[in-house]
Amino acid sequence: MIPKEMRAVEIAQPGGPEVLKSVVRPVPAPKANEILIKVAAAGVNRPDVLQRSGNYPVPPDASDLPGLEVAGEVVATGSSVRIHKPGDKVCALVHGGGYAEYCVAPEATALPVPKGWSLTEAASLPETFFTVWGNVYDRARLAPGESLLVQGGTSGIGVSAIQMAKATGNRVFATAGSDEKCAACVRLGADKAINYKTQDFAAEIKAATGGKGVNVILDMVGGDYVPKELKCLADDGRLVFIAFLRGHKTELDINEVMRRRLTLSGSTLRPRPVEFKGTIAKSLREKIWPLIDAGKIKPVVYRTFPLGEAAEAHRLMESSQHIGKIVLTL
Repeated sequence: MIPKEMRAVEIAQPGGPEVLKSVVRPVPAPKANEILIKVAAAGVNRPDVLQRSGNYPVPPDASDLPGLEVAGEVVATGSSVRIHKPGDKVCALVHGGGYAEYCVAPEATALPVPKGWSLTEAASLPETFFTVWGNVYDRARLAPGESLLVQGGTSGIGVSAIQMAKATGNRVFATAGSDEKCAACVRLGADKAINYKTQDFAAEIKAATGGKGVNVILDMVGGDYVPKELKCLADDGRLVFIAFLRGHKTELDINEVMRRRLTLSGSTLRPRPVEFKGTIAKSLREKIWPLIDAGKIKPVVYRTFPLGEAAEAHRLMESSQHIGKIVLTL
């Protein structure tokens, strides 16, 4: 039986973690192309924090509840759903609404829970894996044998990118803010990790690649990192932005871009249409799920919190002390 109401966590007003409040909301009904998931766990991501603080506007067609990824059991399906059925265990990229006992998801963005993964572990997967695939593989065209630099290697995005790239046959470098975090990056598969607080990452990359530089950089830092990143890109290298923690403006040497045929790109995921996200889901199912099933990619859950302690989860996220994903459980 599906209840009419559910527990959820809403953003009472823009502000600090304390504005996350437990509430009772109506259980959403799936549209024709959607499934209704009884949520077992929901991933916590940086966009949730930005939304809570008032710096990430919610798309007009999205739930106002935070939460962009969930895992759980399908309990109802829309009239056009053909793949999933009630009882299926899935993880899904959602358009908001994850911080709740029930959440709707487009069928196209739901994927089976990987073999051997718990629902809590599976909830740590969609947002970061969709983001990494869409930017590193689709936009930056990382090819087998090429090299990748991941800025912020112990973030949720970072631990996913390191493992995915290593599993697809790439040489991987990462930056992190402590020797402990650098060691974690190496354990996850990075060939070299650089402590950006004590080392010059551009010089370290040039030395490690014999002066050639890396083929692709996944950047969530922006700001004054960009000129240094251009210097450690190989000729024909690609720099792709997914965030700008150090600011969205920078100085750019256009001559260097032209002379070495560099490509700069970037994207955001949430505003893209379901069809676009569904294409990424198909690529993940075909290319990455077999690597997960083979044990080449493992979940990295740093800590879990009950749904009602979402504020504490956000405080941990903002502290940047975590290595891997933070997950809310129900």
